[in-house]
Amino acid sequence: MRQHILITGASAGIGAELARQFASAGRSLALCARRLPALEELRAELPGRVLVEQLDVTDADAVFRVFGEVADELGRLDRVIVNAGIGKGAPIGTGGHRFNRETVETNVLGALAQCEAAMEIFRRQNSGHLVVVSSMAALRGLPGAITTYAATKAAVSSLAEGIRVEVAGTPITVTTVLPGYIRSEMNPEPGRLIADTVPAVRAMVAAIEREPKQAYVPPWPWRALAPVLRRMPAWALRKAT
Repeated sequence: MRQHILITGASAGIGAELARQFASAGRSLALCARRLPALEELRAELPGRVLVEQLDVTDADAVFRVFGEVADELGRLDRVIVNAGIGKGAPIGTGGHRFNRETVETNVLGALAQCEAAMEIFRRQNSGHLVVVSSMAALRGLPGAITTYAATKAAVSSLAEGIRVEVAGTPITVTTVLPGYIRSEMNPEPGRLIADTVPAVRAMVAAIEREPKQAYVPPWPWRALAPVLRRMPAWALRKAT
C-alpha cells in the first residue's frame, strides 16, 4: 500500500476530492496548491495526518524544496500525483498569447519540475509511484480555446511515458491518468458527458491504486471513445469540440 501521498493542485476540484478519498482510506497526505487558505480549510475536514504546503508549480526551486521537505517530514514519499494544472486559453493568433503561455508554463514546465523532484526522491528510495494527470484532450490536436491545453496534455503524456520506459523493471512505477470531462473549476457546468466529481474521482482512485501504465477515467465512456477520438476526421472534431 502506498501510505504517504503528495498531491498537487489539491485546493479544489479533482485534487481536493482525491485528498478526501485517500484520507478516508487512511493514507498520510501532503497537499500542495497556490491557495493556502483553501488547503487549510480542506485539512480541517480530513482525518489522519495531513500536511499542507503553499506551492506554485511554475516556481521550480519551490517545487524541489517543498517535495524534499515533505519527504523528510513524512519519512518517505510513496506516491506523487502530478495534478496541478490550468485550462486558460484562446484560439491561436487571436490575442490570447498570455493565457496560452500561462497554460504551458503551469501544465508543462510545472509538471516537468514535479516529475523531476518526485523522481529524485523515488530514485533515492528505490521505490515510488508517479501519477501524471493528463487528459483525453491529449489524444488529438484540438481547435479553438483548448488548442494549447490539448498540446500541454499531449506533452505531459509523452513525458510520463518516457519516464516509464526509463524505469521499467525497477520498483518505481509510472501511471498516466487521462480523465474525460469531470465537473471541476475547469468544467463547472453540467453536460451530457460531464461526470460528477465524487464518482469520477472514485474511479480515478481505483485506477491509481491498480498502478497501470495508463487509465481512462471514468472508464465509461472514455475507454470506448479513445479510439474514436484518435480517428475522428477534422470536420467531426470541429463539431464535437
